[in-house]
Amino acid sequence: MFRQMRRARQALTREECLDILTNEKRGVLSLLGDDGYPYGVPLNHFYCPKDGKIYFHGGKAGHRVDAAKACGKASYCVFGEGFCAPGDWALTFRSVIVFGRLELIEDRETAERISRLLSYKFTQDEDYISREVASFGTGTLLTALTIEHMSGKQVHEA
Repeated sequence: MFRQMRRARQALTREECLDILTNEKRGVLSLLGDDGYPYGVPLNHFYCPKDGKIYFHGGKAGHRVDAAKACGKASYCVFGEGFCAPGDWALTFRSVIVFGRLELIEDRETAERISRLLSYKFTQDEDYISREVASFGTGTLLTALTIEHMSGKQVHEA
């Protein structure tokens, strides 16, 4: 059902893909939007190794929520900053693309727990995290992406 990568020698292992999902902070979630147009939205994420899902948090209304309700199929692309080797202008970077289905999770306790875990990717300031979760918790919708297919590759732009 999912295509095989054309340049298989550039492929990353499953472990390398999960490392990118775990450590990188942001990606682009792509959904089927209004009138059949693709809708891509940059988001931060939390990959949970316990259940293998990718979590996003955001508002309870908007284009992303409407698109997810209309069609739960999605893709999520994450890539690192990359690097240039000494004397080389071209960037080398690693990326992961995940295909799966979105689930809207309205359970407040789960949303708060995942929001805290996501926050740790940005800060260890417990007071700040607690204030943010308390302030925005009721207005937050948690979305989980269940991974159905994942591939990653390393690319040298030259």
